[in-house]
Amino acid sequence: MERPGREFEELSGAQVIAEALREQDVRYMFGVVGIPVIEIAMAAQAAGIKYIGMRNEQAACYAASVVGYLTGRPGVCLAVSGPGLIHALGGMANANINCWPLLVLAGSSDKNQEAMGAFQEFPQVEACRLYSKFSARPSSLEAVPAIIEKAIRSSIYGRPGACYVDIPGDMVTSKIHTTSLRTVPRGLCPPLSVAHPTAVAEALLIIEKAMRPLIIVGKGAAYSHAEVNIREFVDISGLPFLPTPMGKGVVPDNHPNCVSAARSRALSNADVILLLGARLNWMLHFGHPPRFRSDVKIIQVDICAEELGNNVKPVAALLGDVNTIVKQFLEYFRIAPWIYPSNSEWWLFLKEKIKANEELSQAMAMEKSLPMNYYTVFHAIRALLPKDCIIVSEGANTMDIGRTMLPNYLPRHRLDAGTFGTMGVGLGFAIAAALIAKDQNFHQRVICIEGDSAFGFSGMEVESMCRYNLPIVIIVVNNNGIYSGLDEDSWKQMTELGEPSIVVPPTSLVPNAHYEQVMSAFGGLGYFVQTSEELKKALASCLAQENVPSLINVIIDPSSDRKKQDFTWLTPSKL
Repeated sequence: MERPGREFEELSGAQVIAEALREQDVRYMFGVVGIPVIEIAMAAQAAGIKYIGMRNEQAACYAASVVGYLTGRPGVCLAVSGPGLIHALGGMANANINCWPLLVLAGSSDKNQEAMGAFQEFPQVEACRLYSKFSARPSSLEAVPAIIEKAIRSSIYGRPGACYVDIPGDMVTSKIHTTSLRTVPRGLCPPLSVAHPTAVAEALLIIEKAMRPLIIVGKGAAYSHAEVNIREFVDISGLPFLPTPMGKGVVPDNHPNCVSAARSRALSNADVILLLGARLNWMLHFGHPPRFRSDVKIIQVDICAEELGNNVKPVAALLGDVNTIVKQFLEYFRIAPWIYPSNSEWWLFLKEKIKANEELSQAMAMEKSLPMNYYTVFHAIRALLPKDCIIVSEGANTMDIGRTMLPNYLPRHRLDAGTFGTMGVGLGFAIAAALIAKDQNFHQRVICIEGDSAFGFSGMEVESMCRYNLPIVIIVVNNNGIYSGLDEDSWKQMTELGEPSIVVPPTSLVPNAHYEQVMSAFGGLGYFVQTSEELKKALASCLAQENVPSLINVIIDPSSDRKKQDFTWLTPSKL
């Protein structure tokens, strides 16, 4: 209810923007303030929107995008003009390719200085069109509420993505009477479409005739909150399933039908694959041989019509919301029950590989040599992680090995480099996830597991964690480099040969760097560990802290690597 006399009130442009955001149920804003957006951040706080000041616009944009993924309502990234917005473009591109709702607001040069070479003048609206679904510059303060409503609606309708609204500097401080403003109410929730019943029946008939069926659960299923229905579908159908990295937890990783430990065998031998909110892009090797059978039948469920048939022609294409379509599957099975036999040749074939891979990983985890390897580190971490923790992970081997060794039991509880393969997302993701968990009283811990190279992209955000008392646990798996580095003796020998820029391998970083001291510098807790016993003790101590962020710097063997892969995961080769 509006307070008495409000119809005669005069508002600044910053207040108009903040109130338009609040009307659209925006709750979080991340940014780096400066001219001309300081007033917008202050007005947002006055309107009840939480403003989280970050140290770099990229990290702020990553954080805002995770709000969209976890809540379904976009977070806002606030940036200054020119270079500030350019820094945020990486986060916009990441959100757009991951299909996460995001709203970016950036100040720009005054309207009356356009094309005059104004301070930080840049064609911002045009630049953002490459990275977003919608990009606009309001023509007046009167237009601001409608533009913001459209941007937020566009970010969550259809395939979600990033949107941009440009704010001229003189618009921030100008004034307008409330009588001249038109309130634009919050948009309706995104409409949920269903597949044609005939298409559903045809798709399930193909599955029932399959000899080697497989479900792939993507992060689109996680975004759709389809976990309850997909879990029931897996239970009653008896089908094996494979989650994509951020599809982990939609059905718990410890479910007996999960075949993650036989990923390569499952993909390359399945004759029918049901794609639930996953795309046949590089992460699934485009659906092409030799990763897949040349005659594999793809049943595709996706919210985006343009995605259907991309790279592989499906035998059945079901356009619509994943959760809604899986409900249709369940209704069909209730009428005509069917279950895939648990003693089939396919199940025996998969379980054989699962057992072999688990035994190999266990053997590597049990190695006692120092420095530790990745498997020893993740084995120690796994023993102490709370089942409901949110795992944020990035790095090369750190992310890939952690994906296989650290289980997820709940949906939307794994955040990583994603479809765009973006490094530097981890700390921003962790900050947003910790804020949401804290506000919703979930008491879930956020564990951010970083390669030492990945940590370097946004390491200064540990100050933001300390400033807002977020009890995030950062674990830096330190192998002294990108993919691999040098130990201290090798580093010394090599640098004695000549100028480091000539003789040091491009993948190398300073050996045994004390990243934990960065956290300590801002009042958090830092630990330097070299053995599994030290790691367990440090992690237990971190988990006991309720309002203090911490960082565990784990020294591992620079030459540590993954177990031999049947297929390369990311690239054909590594240096």
